[in-house]
Amino acid sequence: MGTGPERETLVQSLKAAAAAIAAWAVSGWWFQAPMALLAPWTAIAMVGSTVYQSLRTGIQQFAIIALGTLWASAAMAFTRDQTMVAMLLTLPFMMLLGNYRRFGSQGIYGATTALFVITGGVSSTSTVGHRLLETLIGAVIGLLVNAFVLPPVHLRSVRDRLVRLARETADVLGTMAEGLGEEDGLEKSESWHHSAGGLTVSLQNVSEARRWAMEGSRWNPGGRLRRAEPKPPPFAEDTRWGRVCTRVLALTRTLKGVNDDEELASPSPDFFQHLSEVLGQAGLICAIETELLSGSGTGALHERRDAAFKEAWSTLDSLTDIFHRQEPAAAAVGGELLLETRRLMTELAPSA
Repeated sequence: MGTGPERETLVQSLKAAAAAIAAWAVSGWWFQAPMALLAPWTAIAMVGSTVYQSLRTGIQQFAIIALGTLWASAAMAFTRDQTMVAMLLTLPFMMLLGNYRRFGSQGIYGATTALFVITGGVSSTSTVGHRLLETLIGAVIGLLVNAFVLPPVHLRSVRDRLVRLARETADVLGTMAEGLGEEDGLEKSESWHHSAGGLTVSLQNVSEARRWAMEGSRWNPGGRLRRAEPKPPPFAEDTRWGRVCTRVLALTRTLKGVNDDEELASPSPDFFQHLSEVLGQAGLICAIETELLSGSGTGALHERRDAAFKEAWSTLDSLTDIFHRQEPAAAAVGGELLLETRRLMTELAPSA
């Protein structure tokens, strides 16, 4: 069983603590810097979710901290070390500057650094230089720790979320198949539609994981320094499952419309029975795809999927014949259901 996000959180937390301790050791114990706390404080913020994020954060943070240090030092010199007046001249400006979008979430560090400088009560040129050096030490140590000590790569989360999406799709199709096989099954169509809508959220989670995986691989030595992890499924799988979710949502929307609008002529029970069988096989295919996406790509699984697809397509042919025998009034609903079902099976085809 693979490790989950809890382990990654634990690793990143311990790395941040180690970076802070190392930064304090260099600035406070070795260099005996006058405000050594700036180094570990900066190092903690540098241990981000990706190496690229650490580098970007480091540039933003060093820039805003340098601005805060210089502005506060100038205010202290101008006011001759009068703390209250220096705060009045510094904090409003630094808070406004911190909200500038190019500083991202690091903007607040400008104001807090300025507070450290002002409350320190010393504004000599050498002290300002020390503060900038301490900040730089923390940024470098934090970046090095994040990049070379178990660097985060975020490859597994794409696969995990795709597996979850396939599993949820299988559950929705299985529930629909079971309900359509019952006499009053359409009464549950609203809950099917709600469940199908939830697939959109899972699909967005896949997109987010893909973005993290792409960002995590930028300027990241993790592929060489860490044990090789399986590559995530290709991006084409994201697109394919997006189309599958669209078809499932369209089916539930049509079934919900049949149940809500009494004026719509409903297809025959025989039509729904065969539709239930097709959707049941589609759900089975999605369940098998769940195992294949998780890495269990055995020949037996591929054979089961191929067999399920052939049986589903055979039943779909029978469903098409039944549709041709429907009353004209039921053709609109039946045709839409048939069309979306055929599209769904096309997306689930083994060659897709």
